Order: sequence, then C-alpha cells, then structure tokens
Amino acid sequence: MRDGGTGLWTHEEAAEYLGIAKQTLHFINHKGEGPKSFKVGRYRRYRQRDIDAWLETRSSRS
Repeated sequence: MRDGGTGLWTHEEAAEYLGIAKQTLHFINHKGEGPKSFKVGRYRRYRQRDIDAWLETRSSRS
C-alpha cells in the first residue's frame, strides 16, 4: 500500500486490504457498519489501525 507517507489510505486501498470490492466497502459504510473513516475534501480516507480495530470487532462476534 502506498499512502505517500500520510498514513491515510484511499477507499480503493482500504477495500484491497480488506479483500472486498470497493462497492462492498461503500455499502458497509453507508449502513454505518464499516471501519472508521473520514473525509478529506471530497474523498474518504482510512487509517490501517482503524481498519484493523474494526476487523477485531468483527472477528470477536463469531
């Protein structure tokens, strides 16, 4: 993953990391159930630590 040294991932990079389609990540976010993200200008950004924390909560539900 290339983040340009910002520590922020694009929507596409986050979806790739999660192994899901971009549309799936968009749907999960729209439902309010996705990893923490925020907008920078018009674009949604993610931090790896937030994605990993979200994954931990998902795996503890099984």
